[in-house]
Parts: sequence; C-alpha cells; structure tokens
Amino acid sequence: MIGTLISVALGGALGASLRFLFGVGIFRLLGPQNFPVAILSVNVVGSFLMGVFVVFAAQRGLTSLSPFVMTGLLGGFTTFSAFSLEAVTLYERGDFGLAGAYVGVSVVLSILGLMLGLYVTRSFFA
Repeated sequence: MIGTLISVALGGALGASLRFLFGVGIFRLLGPQNFPVAILSVNVVGSFLMGVFVVFAAQRGLTSLSPFVMTGLLGGFTTFSAFSLEAVTLYERGDFGLAGAYVGVSVVLSILGLMLGLYVTRSFFA
C-alpha cells in the first residue's frame, strides 16, 4: 500500500510539473488568451494518453503501472479542478457563451481524445 501511494505521489508530482510546463509553452506560443487553451489542451492530450495507456498496459501486461500512470501522472497532468475554475471564471466575467462553449468543447474533445487514444493503440496492437 505504501509503495502504491508513493508511486501515485511521484506520478502526480511529475504530471503536475508537466502541466505547468505545457501551460507555459502554450502561453509563450500563443500569448495571453481569453479562452483557456492551455487547460483545454492538457485535458484533451491527457485523455488521449489515457486511452493509449489503457490499451498498451492491457496488451503488455503493465496494468501494475496504472496507479503511477493513470492516477498519478495523468491525474496530475489533466485537471478538472483547473477546468472548473476556468469555466467559473469565464461565467463570473459575464462570458456566458464562452463559458458554455469551453465546458462543451472540453468534455467532447476530451472524450474524443480518449477514444482516439484507444483506437490508435488498439490498431497498433491488432
């Protein structure tokens, strides 16, 4: 149990650090944005990677890495708490349409990202 907890903690620290760096990279690439592109991007990319990992781990017998990768790394990388904050911030600013679009686009693209990750990785192992 302690080993699993340490694995999740290490993955979470790495994932959160990668999310921060990804956000810095998006900011440097695009500059300040009214729309939370960085958080949307990490959620979609993280969902894709979750799909990839689920298939890869099952095919290679690596499900023991799930606490580190899924809960820790990808849980720290993608963050719906930041997503929620961005959505509420847009709402409180009075950008109701943008807030709704952000929530809808985030959910749909994240699910599509996961499905694409499953498809791509299953195709690889077929």
